[in-house]
Amino acid sequence: MIKLRLQRRGRKKRPYYHIVVADSRSPRDGRIIERLGRFDNVSESTELTYDEERVIHWLKIGAQPSNTVRNILQKEGVLYKMHLMRWGKNDEEIEAALNEWKTEREAKDGEKVISRKVQQKEQLKSEEKEFKKQVEEKAAAAAKELEKKKAEEAKAKEEAEAKAAAEKKEAAQQAADETKTKAKSEAEEKKEVKAEEPAAKTEVPAEEKAEPKKEKSAETKSEKEQAEKQEEPETKEEVKAEEAPAEEVKGESKAEVKKEEEKEEPKAEVKKEEEKTEAAPSALSTDMNANEAIEHIKNTPIAELKGFVPEGEDRVTVQRAWEAKQEE
Repeated sequence: MIKLRLQRRGRKKRPYYHIVVADSRSPRDGRIIERLGRFDNVSESTELTYDEERVIHWLKIGAQPSNTVRNILQKEGVLYKMHLMRWGKNDEEIEAALNEWKTEREAKDGEKVISRKVQQKEQLKSEEKEFKKQVEEKAAAAAKELEKKKAEEAKAKEEAEAKAAAEKKEAAQQAADETKTKAKSEAEEKKEVKAEEPAAKTEVPAEEKAEPKKEKSAETKSEKEQAEKQEEPETKEEVKAEEAPAEEVKGESKAEVKKEEEKEEPKAEVKKEEEKTEAAPSALSTDMNANEAIEHIKNTPIAELKGFVPEGEDRVTVQRAWEAKQEE
């Protein structure tokens, strides 16, 4: 059986159809006998072209149209014209009847076009709402992550400061303990020296007592010099011991300053990354709402729109605008 049917052409999510004459046993996209027209109901400018004479010829021979082709021919008035021809009407009567039928049909189609425009506006509004919702959700998630990072950084900083303060306290306490122990040992040594001096005085022989006062004074002077010499190295060792903890404290403070600088460096890197993300340009249709994307497609040349509409674009209005731009 010979059939008038549609043969699918085009690409994924953007089909158009050929009105063809084919054997009913052949596959949909297989061999055809004749191509009679083209039908496109997906793009904004719907298109329907066909050879009326050849369509009537195949219908007279006995070709059976498919349900979709029958609806198309019925809307175009081809089946009505065949009906008038079978009733034996002449060309003038057929033309007058067709004109009257077309005026009634156009009035009905005008109402349908208005409703279709309203539907498209509603679809645009819904797409814009969905896009705004997605943008707000992304912004809220980014703000939460930023607050979480800031809280973690503040907590780490507080812990580092508390640790540094505890280390400083311990170092100061150790230095104080060391100075106390040294002071105690020095006081004990002085007491021992004082206790030894009167014993030495009591052991002086009688011959030394008979010596003149000048020799005693010379001996006392020499003893004083020896005592001072013995005390000098001790005082130097004390000064070194006191300077040592101060140097340790300085070294610790330098290490702490380095730690704080290393902790502040990731903050600067985070700020740079935020500035980069803010400065990055939006070059995809998914970053705009539907109206902005459609206006951008209409107002820019097609050479500059390469890659503007990605495969992940689900909004029908944006796809239609892009397809219309490509067809221009």
